[in-house]
Amino acid sequence: MLRTLRSVVRFRKFELSPVARRLGRCASVEDLREVARRRLPRGVFGYIDGAAEDERTQARNCNAFHRLEFRPRVLRDVTNVDPGVTVLGRRHPLPLILAPTGFSRIADSEGELAVARAAARAGITYSLSTLGTRSIEEVAAVSSGPRWFQVYVWKDRGLVAELVERARESGYEALLLTVDVAVLGRRERDVRLGFTLPPQLGLDTFVDGIRKPGWTWDFLTSEPIIFSSAVSRDAADGARGVDAMGLAQYVNEQFDPKLAWEDVDWLRSIWDGPIVIKGIQTVDDAVLAADAGAEGIVISNHGGRQLDDAPPTLELMQPVVDAVGDRLDVLIDGGVRRGSDVAKAVALGAKACLAGRAYFYALGAGGERGVDLVLKWFDEGFRRTMALLGARTVDEITPESVRWRDP
Repeated sequence: MLRTLRSVVRFRKFELSPVARRLGRCASVEDLREVARRRLPRGVFGYIDGAAEDERTQARNCNAFHRLEFRPRVLRDVTNVDPGVTVLGRRHPLPLILAPTGFSRIADSEGELAVARAAARAGITYSLSTLGTRSIEEVAAVSSGPRWFQVYVWKDRGLVAELVERARESGYEALLLTVDVAVLGRRERDVRLGFTLPPQLGLDTFVDGIRKPGWTWDFLTSEPIIFSSAVSRDAADGARGVDAMGLAQYVNEQFDPKLAWEDVDWLRSIWDGPIVIKGIQTVDDAVLAADAGAEGIVISNHGGRQLDDAPPTLELMQPVVDAVGDRLDVLIDGGVRRGSDVAKAVALGAKACLAGRAYFYALGAGGERGVDLVLKWFDEGFRRTMALLGARTVDEITPESVRWRDP
């Protein structure tokens, strides 16, 4: 009987690595989200997962992708599909760029370094946030892949100019100028959970940490978390001595409500590479961005983390592309969870998608290996969607490839 069983059943080798076991049970970004929810303290997960106020914009970003249906064509030879695209003059292996996410080390102690290494292996462009927890130079040192630097035009223009110069010296190819943070949005989930940046220890957070021993050990045995990307070079060199709470307060005070289109001209005066303006939410502002000489824009509502009830980004794509698609590269973020989501955005005219939460969940679920896995899924999912649509190249994914389903 046992001999017969062995002839028809192959026994799976037991996986010793707990990370591999966690990831081995995952098949989607939603699965990674659930693993991250179980592994991370409630406040940390809430920071990654949450959005502004009632979080309607975040939900509508995702629902917009659900409302867009495919119109596949059949009986086409899709033996070989080419998912490559050109964005800002560089060839990319697929229409995906990793969005900037602040404070990544709250998910895993390697933070931005883990994400940058995984992105480089996949040939995907990685965008480092000004509010990153690894410095501009640290990320450049571990990544041979293409990199963008996300920047705010803060009140302290001298610091901004220094950060831009350091990005140039470290080989970052483009600036991603975020413009939808004149003031910070109200993230009520953070308030309810008592979450702060950097995390502060109180009775509730202490008890929560005890329940998540893996994360807590990683947090307590690694160097203190600070905004490494946002501080001056001198402060970065002595980062261990920086008052983290004082630095967080300083950063929060730097957001400038007086920011205007003239500041794009100032940024252009200190940077000779491409500028991509992130946070466009109307056709009118897309036109102004093109008039300002931007090489690209990202249709973005900050993942729903700033203004609740802002329009879903996917619904803005086609009118924006119609208005300025021949003048600059139009990109999009918000709700991108699968390779098929990337295909839907491309069908409406996007040059590429930016994904942030997808890899943030992966980082929290399984560290660098989790990010490797989610990038593999995006690549496989986009290629599979191309083949099922009958598209051999990205140019063959057109508005005729999709249609809006009635709400």
